[in-house]
Amino acid sequence: MSRDDVGLDSPPDEVAGADEAPAERRRPASRRRRVLRRALVAVGVLALVLALLVGGGLWFLTDRYGGNIDRVADVFSDLDEDARPAPATPAEAASAQPVTFLLVGSDSRGTADEGIAEGGRSDAIMIARFSGDRQHAQLVSIPRDSWVDVPGYGTNKINAAYAFGGPTLLVQTVEQLTGVRIDHYVAIDFEGIVQVTDDLGGVDVVVAETTSNGPYTFPAGVNHLDGDRARWYLGQRYGLEGGDFDRVRRQQQFIEAVFTQLFSSGTLSDPGRLDAALLAVTSAVAVDDTLGNGDLLSLAYSLRDLRPEAVDSFTAPVLGTGTEGSASVVYLDEVTGDRMWGYLRNDSLSQNAAEFDAEALPDVPR
Repeated sequence: MSRDDVGLDSPPDEVAGADEAPAERRRPASRRRRVLRRALVAVGVLALVLALLVGGGLWFLTDRYGGNIDRVADVFSDLDEDARPAPATPAEAASAQPVTFLLVGSDSRGTADEGIAEGGRSDAIMIARFSGDRQHAQLVSIPRDSWVDVPGYGTNKINAAYAFGGPTLLVQTVEQLTGVRIDHYVAIDFEGIVQVTDDLGGVDVVVAETTSNGPYTFPAGVNHLDGDRARWYLGQRYGLEGGDFDRVRRQQQFIEAVFTQLFSSGTLSDPGRLDAALLAVTSAVAVDDTLGNGDLLSLAYSLRDLRPEAVDSFTAPVLGTGTEGSASVVYLDEVTGDRMWGYLRNDSLSQNAAEFDAEALPDVPR
């Protein structure tokens, strides 16, 4: 972030016509110049102190939150730049370029070097796009069992790409599938994000149909989840009519609920609760090492006007489910998907969201 230099212009030592002025008139003018000079110096010192305080505060916040985030090394270093999709080309001019993240979620994050759960497969794969105008965001889930081409390994479930080649191959697989360039990689520990729920005072989610898991029943309608309830809500694998498709819905809904609560007036007005929540959030994610603390701060500042209602959630269009060998898989709708990815490439998916309202996830039991 740039900082403006603070400069002070000293008053002139001589004023035109001063020699002709009577001495009794020159003295008040001299006193006025001294008062003005002292006032300007005082303002300059105050500005410098404020600049140091603000700069120190920004450094402190950057180190406190950005420094709390793990880094995943060399995600993009081995990718062939010539073979990668071109950067987004917005249909409408904006003040900045869109930024696209690949979010990979798991129930239990591994080490920072791995950036994913031990065992090598992810429970959630999402593309997160912040529009160039920073007024909109899209979250597009790709079902983890999607049957896709994994470069160098043939056709397989998309979440197997990590097991074969780590974050780099997963990025390459998603880019090949969508034609959307991924700018950054984020590994999310859902267990860690659940801890944020209590710091936020709980979050509200809408349950489509009454279900039970563990010690809790989630009745149809609005449910207020504390951390423990959120853990069972997100962890449910069986008893959902739509199986993993319903898990996708729950993951999207929970992330939106956390985002909404994090930016609510109640949280923002309580420094202690906000600090605890931000520390919990940052400790639950790992990002690629090309995204420095200063970059994170700059991006966060650019998104200061983004509101939860401007975040749209989608799922990659699906034709249906089936089996490949002994594996249950999801078949993607390439035709509709190409249209969705095209809108994402030119940063207009939110403006065309209505086209995908009817693209419901199939309610197929596991």
